[in-house]
Amino acid sequence: MKYFLLTALLSASFASYAQKAPYSFQTIPLPLEIADRNNQFSGLHLYKDELLLLSESRLQERAEAKVYALNLNTIDKQLAGKAQDIAYRKYAIRGLSTIRARLDSARQEYEGLEGLTMLGDTAYFTIETATSSAYCYLIRGRLDTDTTITLDAHYLVPLSKPVLTDGDHIHNAGFEAATGYNGSLLLLFEYNYFRHDNYALRLPSVIRLPDIPQQIPVQRLPFRLTDLTYEGRNRFTAINYFYTGAEDSVYRPAPTDPNSRFIRNGTTYQNYCRLIRLRYRRGKVSWKPLIELPREYMTYNWEGLAAYRRGYFLINDKYGPSGQSTLLYLQKK
Repeated sequence: MKYFLLTALLSASFASYAQKAPYSFQTIPLPLEIADRNNQFSGLHLYKDELLLLSESRLQERAEAKVYALNLNTIDKQLAGKAQDIAYRKYAIRGLSTIRARLDSARQEYEGLEGLTMLGDTAYFTIETATSSAYCYLIRGRLDTDTTITLDAHYLVPLSKPVLTDGDHIHNAGFEAATGYNGSLLLLFEYNYFRHDNYALRLPSVIRLPDIPQQIPVQRLPFRLTDLTYEGRNRFTAINYFYTGAEDSVYRPAPTDPNSRFIRNGTTYQNYCRLIRLRYRRGKVSWKPLIELPREYMTYNWEGLAAYRRGYFLINDKYGPSGQSTLLYLQKK
């Protein structure tokens, strides 16, 4: 009897704790130029006193290759309720068209920039390619002025796409998540639910071609992984997202899979988004859930994540009920 009473008390305690939202959620008004949906943001990164916003830079659509930098001091004032426009500037990415031409010559179709991280003053970007292309790519450039990132024309690292057992590529998937880690780079593929091996790529920061990226085993993970931020002590946080579209059917677990409960609403599917905590130790990456986003934020296609103070910045590309780029801040209570 004592055992059942203790169990009931513990269950009630856990239920009460679970009902307390550990984070508050606040949208940050963006300048019109940055809120424009045509920017299609795909990554975030903190650099000195700025929050960097990576545009997909879809050259095939005549988009400008660029990174915006938001001043964190003015963001802090917004978060504190002190009305003030966010100060920002724009870094033009120089040399991307030349790299795209190299991909074209290798019959690898450029689709856009998806991941951004930095080591010192060097910015690293991942390039996503068309589904049929065998490789994604890693490139880098230096912030050599207050307005320019100049790419290294000699640095182009091919990243072989993981494939299904029948050799098919995952539709529209690339190495979307990139972060610095102890002077190295850690890159994760968007799809990590293969029945065979799932792995991340680790690269030293001083890589010299044709060095081969090291494969790091990853615990099997449902849904998409769209960005990653390093928090120190072998810990990372990532966006784990599911989109209902039929073209993303490969991300749907089988109805008997326990993970299907997160994305099913009766007989139909629903968008789902959470943050997860990853740990890299003993030569492999494991994960556990951190927090689910409230239902009103589930339908945004969150593509960028950056840890800041006791919370996180999130940004979508252009998809979501706002019809534009939306910057969200999660603050731990």
